[in-house]
Amino acid sequence: MYLGDNKTLYLNTSICNSPLKGSQKMPNSQEKKVSLGIFEKYLTLWIAVCIPVGLLLGRFVPSFGQFLDSLKAGNLSIPIGVCLFFMMYPTVVGIRFRDIVKSTKKPKPLLLTIIANWLIAPPLMTLYANLILTDPLQKAGVILLGLSPCTAMVMWWIMLAKGDLAQGLINTTINALLMIALYAPLAAFYMGISNIPIPWDLIVYSVIFFIALPVFLGALSRRVIMNKKGEEWFNEIYLGLVRKISIIALLLTLIVMFSLEGEVILNNPALVALLAAPNLLHYVTMIALTYSIAWLSNWNYQTSIVTTLIGSSSHFEVAIAVATTIFGIGSGAALATVIGPLMEVPLMLSLTKLGLWTSKYFPRKMHAAK
Repeated sequence: MYLGDNKTLYLNTSICNSPLKGSQKMPNSQEKKVSLGIFEKYLTLWIAVCIPVGLLLGRFVPSFGQFLDSLKAGNLSIPIGVCLFFMMYPTVVGIRFRDIVKSTKKPKPLLLTIIANWLIAPPLMTLYANLILTDPLQKAGVILLGLSPCTAMVMWWIMLAKGDLAQGLINTTINALLMIALYAPLAAFYMGISNIPIPWDLIVYSVIFFIALPVFLGALSRRVIMNKKGEEWFNEIYLGLVRKISIIALLLTLIVMFSLEGEVILNNPALVALLAAPNLLHYVTMIALTYSIAWLSNWNYQTSIVTTLIGSSSHFEVAIAVATTIFGIGSGAALATVIGPLMEVPLMLSLTKLGLWTSKYFPRKMHAAK
């Protein structure tokens, strides 16, 4: 699925099967044009509305955010977890096993995301934090945001940007496994703190509920529905339905997520702006770096946007959990990590629009990257 001119929804019935070449369009047999519903047509507007609604709820109805915050399984917020699941399932239900196998034969994009996420992003965020901030706790919180990539919501942005979902699934799975091995040592190295408490339950829950379970249920439902209803009904009706649900889940996620932090953010506007500066520089640098390398490498657009979205993302849920565990809920570090979702959502949305707008320039030459 992708949003073309903001008035038309395209359902690609062979998701990730054949990369786009330059501005080449999919053949008519693979593309169905349907009218957009109110959520899809005005998605940017709805996101722009839901973020302040969540912030205002958290500020003026703090009991709402406190109630939602009490619904947890370990460090995982149940309301956010449920919403993220319904965002993830539609992104993977259309992926075919042969698409995943095909993506494993292209190791260079995966290698770029690993280098970007684990070798470049952490020292870069540390550099920006030290250049802009003076408070050591605030620095620590910002550094935590740069230590690991997103492994859940980023798949939704990949879907929205018309990226290669199979490639995205492989990359996020590998990053989730690397997070288990690398997060603690990287945090200890860049913050100079030993015995970093890692929220293993949050990481394990994320892998199970936002990767493994959606992939399993997606493959199962795809097989069952196609056997009973046929491939055409699955592609034209079912995929359209579940992706409408995913948009609603995204909007609910934004309201819930920002209501949890609304009071903190709105009570500290000047500090929030200061803490946003290193994050913004980090995002812009990583986006420019990964997107440029992908273009120079002559990769197709679908692969390029995946490496850029994942390479510039942040696993702010883990950062928030670690900061509150080490430094306390009201600490400068905890406040700094709250900036994560506030920055990531509008920036990822902007990146998807930038990607769609620049897709005609990929690949750099008139043949697909090999």
